[in-house]
Amino acid sequence: MTISKVLKSKGEMDVITVSPGASLAEVAEILSANKIGAVVVSPDGKAVAGILSERDIVREIGKRGPSCLTDPVTEVMTSKVTTCTAQDSAIEIMQMMTSGRFRHMPVMEGDDMVGFISIGDVVKMRLAELSMEKEALEGMIMGH
Repeated sequence: MTISKVLKSKGEMDVITVSPGASLAEVAEILSANKIGAVVVSPDGKAVAGILSERDIVREIGKRGPSCLTDPVTEVMTSKVTTCTAQDSAIEIMQMMTSGRFRHMPVMEGDDMVGFISIGDVVKMRLAELSMEKEALEGMIMGH
């Protein structure tokens, strides 16, 4: 199974991005309104400058208090972003996310972002794949 299949299963391919000048408060509102865990920080909607997650915001509030919510995302975002391509193996990406302890990854085609996946997206597809394999094996055993 490839990341391409994971993206297709998600349906909507639009990635929610924010500009580098957005405030942490603005991003918190976007995350809440869209029921998502992270956004890509991008100057143009295609290039990846960083990722900001709800955990990043909560950690910063825990360190500095709510006054940090007026700060730009560039102060808190992860700027060294691990990316993948649509052709990459979903299992390898799941292992990479698990070992790197991060949950979101932009999917790139050259220098342009074409999607955004979460560990949940990959796990969901893997569970569906395992369920189909189980049914096929049971069918073979039972002679169907």
